[in-house]
Parts: sequence; structure tokens; C-alpha cells
Amino acid sequence: MEEARDLALVLRAGAFTAPLHIVEQRSVGPSLGADSIRQGSIAGIIGVLLVIGIMVGYYRFSGVLAIIGLIIYAVLLLGMLAALGATLTAPGIAGFILSLGMAVDANVLIFERIREELMAGHTTRLAVDAGFKHAMSAIVDSNLTTVITGIILYKVGTGPVQGFAVTLTLGVLASFFTAVFVVRTLYLIYLERHKASEPVSI
Repeated sequence: MEEARDLALVLRAGAFTAPLHIVEQRSVGPSLGADSIRQGSIAGIIGVLLVIGIMVGYYRFSGVLAIIGLIIYAVLLLGMLAALGATLTAPGIAGFILSLGMAVDANVLIFERIREELMAGHTTRLAVDAGFKHAMSAIVDSNLTTVITGIILYKVGTGPVQGFAVTLTLGVLASFFTAVFVVRTLYLIYLERHKASEPVSI
């Protein structure tokens, strides 16, 4: 009781008596959240279709390999979210789309490196190997900084911010795996069926 009285004195010590006036009061129904998720889903679908169009239009066959990698990425991410029992809300959709952009960025870095190697006169197989090798440091740096940011957001955030952080972090890990390992494996399968000197569509 003595400790409780001391605590009460401390809490009352710096208190100011100020009247409370309600300036504004709003009520939000469940339809607003449903509309936000629907609009986010539409924006996500449009964004994905634009990414597919740009990647295939600019990188041709290599862009098709990247899209296959992105499909595997989406399956991996949704599987991880399902394993954790996570619910995909509007912030989660935003994290999903952002991590998709990170996956595309990794593929762009790799493809541009491969182009540089091809323009330098290397064979296709050597250019692909060198492209993945030289792009690795930039991909690791960008993904690592994003994962660190996601962890911080999860620690200091609440509710929707944590949902965004979880989806972003898992998405970045899945995108790193698909961009570096899945797309490279697809390249190797393609190169095994073609001559090392035969050009690749990129």
C-alpha cells in the first residue's frame, strides 16, 4: 500500500488540470477497409502486368526467364505467409509489391552485367557466369539494407506497420533466392541445350 501511495503521488505531481473538448469524432465502417484492399489488389495486378510487359519487351527471352522466376517468387512468398498464418492486408499487399520490385531490380542488375560481358566479346556462357558474379555484391547490399529496415519496422511499429515489415522482409528473402538461384538455373538449363558461342536473347 505504501508503494502504491508513493506511485500515486508521483503520477499526480506533474499533472495539469485541463478540460477535455471533443473537436471531431468519426466512425469508420468495414466497407472502407474492403475498398482499400480491393483498390490495392487492382493496383498490384496493374503493376505486375506492367512489369511483365516491360521485362519481356526489353529483355526478350531473358525477360521471360525473369518472369518465371517472379512466379516462383510469388508462390514462395505466399507459402511462407501461409505457413506463418499471416493475413494479407493492404499494408501486406504494399510490402508484396515492393519486394516484387526488389526482385525485378536484381534481375535488371544481372541482365545489364551480362550485356556488358557480351559487348566485351565474351561467349554466352562466360557472360552469364560473369554477369551473376559481378552483380552479386550490389544485390546483396540492396537486399540486406531492406531486410534490416524491415526488422526495425517490425520492432518499433505496430499493427499494419508490422504486417508491411513481415511481408517486405519475407518477400526480399524470396526474391533474392529466385533472382540469384532460380533464374541462374534456368539460364544453365538453356545453355546446356545450346552452343556456348550461340547468342542469348537479352
